[in-house]
Amino acid sequence: MRMPMAAELLKVWEWGNEQTAVQKALGLLLVAWPENSPDELAGLSIGQRDGRLLGLRERLCGPKLASVAVCLACGERLELNFLVSDILVTTPPPPAVLSIAQADYAVNFRLPNSQDLLRLASSNITPDTGRHLLVEGCILEARQNGQPLEVADLPDALIEKVIAGMAAADPQADVQLALNCPRCGHAWELTFDIVSFFWQELNGWADRLLHDVHILALTYGWNERDILALSEWRRQYYLGIIHG
Repeated sequence: MRMPMAAELLKVWEWGNEQTAVQKALGLLLVAWPENSPDELAGLSIGQRDGRLLGLRERLCGPKLASVAVCLACGERLELNFLVSDILVTTPPPPAVLSIAQADYAVNFRLPNSQDLLRLASSNITPDTGRHLLVEGCILEARQNGQPLEVADLPDALIEKVIAGMAAADPQADVQLALNCPRCGHAWELTFDIVSFFWQELNGWADRLLHDVHILALTYGWNERDILALSEWRRQYYLGIIHG
């Protein structure tokens, strides 16, 4: 991983505001891992992708994460404060091909990746249909009694077992926060999506940075490129002089 420059992140932010969540994630990865091709990054499992995004976010913003949740039972607002290390799963890279056998069935499959999500995003389908198509697209081979079998002919119970196998092999892809409301005691799990969380933070950062650029340009007559080339410390130093 390399630390992106302010101008590079700003360019990703500007481009990403018109892209899907998957494309935003890949844009951030590309600027931090230029040694990997777009296809290589899009071929990472969702958990591998999100693990990298968590690492990048920690390098850029620090280890602390803060958010807000609303109790589903009473509407109480809960302030969430935790660390990247609390949700970062450190497991060996998953194998390229996983297998499940049950009774006279045998299935080889791979983990979903961003390419799969991009294909689904381009079609107008329901979430349930998309989930089924996602799993079907990741099944590499299915057999019954040693004979090839169409994926559509697999029993639902075996499909669910494949889904469970995907979740077990790629736990970073589905991070659940265990919450408990201090007001009413309601307990529930909340999905943590690093892509939307990171992008929301990036929106706030870009807004503050462009405001700083505006102030410095008005005061000193510098152009945007030169201002963005300054370190964060030096930009804040000049702004401190301006504001007294």
